[in-house]
Amino acid sequence: MNGNCNGRGGIGCVESEYIRRHHTHDDLADHQCSSALVKHIKAPVQLVWSLVRRFDQPQKYKPFISRCVVLGNLEIGSLREVDVRSGLPATTSTERLELLDDDEHILSIRIVGGDHRLKNYSSIISLHPEIIDGRPGTLVIESFVVDVPDGNTKDETCYFVEALIKCNLKSLADVSEHLAVQDRTEPINCM
Repeated sequence: MNGNCNGRGGIGCVESEYIRRHHTHDDLADHQCSSALVKHIKAPVQLVWSLVRRFDQPQKYKPFISRCVVLGNLEIGSLREVDVRSGLPATTSTERLELLDDDEHILSIRIVGGDHRLKNYSSIISLHPEIIDGRPGTLVIESFVVDVPDGNTKDETCYFVEALIKCNLKSLADVSEHLAVQDRTEPINCM
C-alpha cells in the first residue's frame, strides 16, 4: 500500500484494504445503497469480539434491540427474532447468521423478515487489532447493502442506516472500553 492513499469519508489505506478483503457484497443494483463505517475502540480485539460474536445477544451493545430469541441451534444459517425498541419505524426483525469466523473476527447477517422497510439488507462486521495510545485496541469496520424503499432516495436510505450503525458502534465502543478499564490491560512496549 502506498502512503498517499486517500480513502473516502476519512477511511485510510489500512481500512480500505480491510474493506476490499472482507467487505465484499454482491454487485450493487441500481435500487440499492451501500456503505462502510469505521470505529476505533480502545479495547483489545478479543474483548470486542466477545460482544460482537454473540448472535444470540445483540442487545448487549445494540441499544435499539430490547430482546432476541434464536430459533434452533446457534450455527451458520440460524435465525434470530429481535424486538426493536420504540422510537424506530419497526417493532421486529428476523435475521439470519451468514458468517461467524472466530479466527478472522468476521460476522455477517442478513435480514430475512420483520415489520420494517430494510429489504434485502445484509451487513458484514470485521474486527482488526491495532494499537491505540500504546494499548491494545480494535479497528471495527461495518459495511451494509440494502434496497432503497419506494418513496426514498439512496442518500436518505444510506443516511438512516449509517445513523443506526454509528449508534451501535458508539455503544459497542462504550461497553468495550468500560470492560477494558475494568480489566486494566497493560500497555504494549513499542520498542
